[in-house]
Amino acid sequence: MPVSLQKGQKVSITKDNPGLSKVVVGLGWDVNQFDTGGDFDLDAAAFMLTDSGKVAKSEDFVFFGNLTHPSGSVQHMGDNLTGAGEGDDEQIKVNLSAVPANITKIAFTVTIYDADVRRQNFGQVNNAFIRIYNEMTGEELLRYDLGEDFSIETAAVFGELYKNGNEWKFNAIGSGYQGGLAALCANFGVDVE
Repeated sequence: MPVSLQKGQKVSITKDNPGLSKVVVGLGWDVNQFDTGGDFDLDAAAFMLTDSGKVAKSEDFVFFGNLTHPSGSVQHMGDNLTGAGEGDDEQIKVNLSAVPANITKIAFTVTIYDADVRRQNFGQVNNAFIRIYNEMTGEELLRYDLGEDFSIETAAVFGELYKNGNEWKFNAIGSGYQGGLAALCANFGVDVE
């Protein structure tokens, strides 16, 4: 039975799962029936952060333009342009045992592509969730449903995996940002061309 989290709740994913190293982070969403004149394209990403809360180098930002971290520890499974259908819309695989030692946190985010041009925001998105499951067994470990407390935001941090001693924990964050991907990149120290 997966743990269902509330905003701000933290839970260990490795304490009750000794030997767990390969997990899949699934992110999903549905789009309200607003006519904004264009399709919604939401993009999941992972920011691999040091103790400073920033990336050490631009390759620590894993997204549709950089699908695999040089260490091989984080791999984005590809861009879903529509969000149609049930289940996860995008997935990011994480091999916890291969995460470089300087990385202490992995933040999972979703942004709306071309939000300003398309006049779209998270107020038009429903049923957003993040879940983590064991890649080997398929067992769902936890799930966090973001709720509907967004309006004009165009980017959101869904949650983060973080190291606490020698265990990995998950923090359900659910914070929205205006300014889309550029705002997140600035927040996490990624230089955007």
